[in-house]
Amino acid sequence: MFQIIRNWLDRRIIRQSSITLAQWDAVCAYLPLLTGYSDAERASLRELAILFLHRKIFEGADGLVITQQMKLIIALQACIPILKLGLDGYNGWVSIIVYPAGFSPKRVVMDEFGVQHNVQSNLSGEAWQRGPIVLAWNNTEHAGIIDGNNLVIHEFTHKLDMQTGDANGFPPLHAGMTSSDWFDAFSDGFKNFERRCKRGKSIGINCYAATSPAEFFAVLSEVFFERPELISRYYPDIFHQLRLFYKQDTLARISSSKGQQ
Repeated sequence: MFQIIRNWLDRRIIRQSSITLAQWDAVCAYLPLLTGYSDAERASLRELAILFLHRKIFEGADGLVITQQMKLIIALQACIPILKLGLDGYNGWVSIIVYPAGFSPKRVVMDEFGVQHNVQSNLSGEAWQRGPIVLAWNNTEHAGIIDGNNLVIHEFTHKLDMQTGDANGFPPLHAGMTSSDWFDAFSDGFKNFERRCKRGKSIGINCYAATSPAEFFAVLSEVFFERPELISRYYPDIFHQLRLFYKQDTLARISSSKGQQ
């Protein structure tokens, strides 16, 4: 009964949305990443994004004024990973904070000897467990170009990873997926990628992925949606696992799109 009521409320929110189709089409045209999506996929993304906007709160930092277009640009890209999964993966938090440019939070960290240090890092994005997602607009505005780097997808896939606790590159898997297959694919891939980066052998994937299993998952998720051929070529087992996890075949989508051009 609860699910029936929830579905009815969701359909009502979508019907009552004040955002016009022309506004959606303009933002879709602004995001090259969405070029290969079918009409049905775009319609699903639009509905997900409407619900996303209803449930989340956008906050501008350092005087940044958040416009409707900015919200749509972020919402559409945030919903790409959950196109076939639904919004439940983003439950438990509400705020998206957007800075005009990179931000430098100050933190206290403890080293291996128990000594505390004040640390300040320059960041373009951040995802907090049960807390907000933080984005730098200068790295978000054009995130939808197809270059294998997408700050929005990166931070929001951290949220999917955090569904079971701290981000560790091991999100909750679906029925039909096995922990051993996921672990073997990502563990072997991570070790191989670390070696490639240490040797300076670029394969077109940002070596930031080699800093931790959590970042490996987030960066490869960016690549999965923008340059899936790279993962398919170098790490086919990981591509298979990501295809099962996201329930999307991004390589087939891009190949189909190219065939229609």
